Amino acid sequence: MTELDIPALRAAYDSQLRAFDPELPGVTVEFDGPVKRASGMMGGGYIVYQDLGGLAGPELDALIARQRDHFRDRSEQVEWKLHAHDEPADLAERLTAHGFEPEELETVVIGPVAPLAAALPVLPTGVRLRDVTDRTDFDRIVRMEEAVWSDDRSWIADMLHEEITHHPTDLAVTVAEDVETGEVVSAGWVRFVPGTAFATLWGGSTLPAYRRRGIYRALVAHRARLAAANGYTLLQVDASADSRPILERLGFVAVTTTTPYVYHP
Repeated sequence: MTELDIPALRAAYDSQLRAFDPELPGVTVEFDGPVKRASGMMGGGYIVYQDLGGLAGPELDALIARQRDHFRDRSEQVEWKLHAHDEPADLAERLTAHGFEPEELETVVIGPVAPLAAALPVLPTGVRLRDVTDRTDFDRIVRMEEAVWSDDRSWIADMLHEEITHHPTDLAVTVAEDVETGEVVSAGWVRFVPGTAFATLWGGSTLPAYRRRGIYRALVAHRARLAAANGYTLLQVDASADSRPILERLGFVAVTTTTPYVYHP
């Protein structure tokens, strides 16, 4: 597989990341035919799969309805992660018919670790990167996220704390701080997916006053170095419309798109 072999990268993504079952405290993972659903997660449950095994028509409708009803009975929000290359072609319409609502489309981008790790993180004057493991720092990340997005992000601190407590070698969290004030101005984390070639990048929100200064790119380079040190060869991101152009300039390529279809009980 070459670095820019998009079909091969997409196949690796499907076979490795979409098949992975993380062990998270308090989370129950169950299989229903070709799909697996996780209940009890902070921020809501999820439904994923490699493919639907050719299900269509009434059988597919029944599968979707069972997932909806499972989370309805738990009064728990759930996300069905739909990819552009998923079949059948009318899956999105069937999800909508069963009460799932589409959210913002993201692009799955993948990049080779080696060249990304070779780049030195370049930060603006007065900003530093620091790897963190303490709950107090996770709470500081939440305050930054809530300032950016104007909604409740407290679950992020709970999630990061639980993950790093139970699986400390599978997660690294990095903050970008204003050296003078100590304020967290941006943050990102990388998950090292055991048994795969992939490390996955998350976060990257940045306070408005600190944008367009290279902090996001520096966070990517820093986490690429962490991935290289842990033996991973590929980085994957679910990229927003804002972050996709930056990542593509850094050498990532788009392999598919994904749309969260969310059911709110």
